[in-house]
Amino acid sequence: MEISKRGATTGVRAVVLVLHGGQEVSTRPATRWYPAYWRMVPFARSLGRTRGLAVWQVLNTHRGWNDLDPVTDARRALAEIRREYPEVPIALVGHSMGGRVSLRVADDPAVVGVCALAPWTPQGEPVDQLAGRTVLIAHGDRDRVTDPALSYAYAERAKKVTDRVARFDVRGESHALLLRYREWTRLVRRFTLGVLGFTELDRDILDALGKPVPDGLRVPV
Repeated sequence: MEISKRGATTGVRAVVLVLHGGQEVSTRPATRWYPAYWRMVPFARSLGRTRGLAVWQVLNTHRGWNDLDPVTDARRALAEIRREYPEVPIALVGHSMGGRVSLRVADDPAVVGVCALAPWTPQGEPVDQLAGRTVLIAHGDRDRVTDPALSYAYAERAKKVTDRVARFDVRGESHALLLRYREWTRLVRRFTLGVLGFTELDRDILDALGKPVPDGLRVPV
């Protein structure tokens, strides 16, 4: 595992941990040229321009989920953040497999929010670890790699654990998050900076968090 660090190094008020996607099974090493890693670089760069915010982007040991390999990597990164910046809140941003990882490791004591983009959320994926966290899930309605219906079902179950869950349907978008990349970037920034206290939480996100099922879990973008 490697970590690229952007943004603040002194006067750090909060940290964002950025997690990339991958495959169900693969022991091939993830490298800095791995497309799934590069897809998250624009998010990390955008967030890294915020004063007082440190952004750590994980490069996983392996490309695959395998036996929870990326979860192990993420937990190591979280432990490093807590050692370097104790008492600082952390938000997680993950895409695809990284979205699944971000949701899995939300029980870390420093994590306050999770932003899962087109997450891989198979049936039976646990939700109890989300208690007390603020969660935003966003999924393209034309995604053919990870199933939007499964992320909706996951959000529905998560809503029983924490009432602070919102889910957005990004119209006309596929798994790569490229067709409407400006909307993805805005959504990530508004949620992350809001949940970490740099800004007021975006009104649309607040409204979605406060709506009952299914309205707050099928918000069109």
